[in-house]
Amino acid sequence: MSCVEEIERAIENLTPEEFTRLAERIHAIEQEKWDAQIDRDADEGRLDFLREEARTESRQALLKNWPTAS
Repeated sequence: MSCVEEIERAIENLTPEEFTRLAERIHAIEQEKWDAQIDRDADEGRLDFLREEARTESRQALLKNWPTAS
């Protein structure tokens, strides 16, 4: 049996409260990894095209205000 299968089996036995806690933690870990990847991409210049695109659109008066929440 693989580690993933063991984890899946353990998840099936969690109480609803434990499952919610685990789901929230997994989501937080996913967000942390996403943030770290974005930081790495920015540091390595992979997102520079976005900044240049925004500057170009700003010079051309093509940018619009971000919608506000109602």
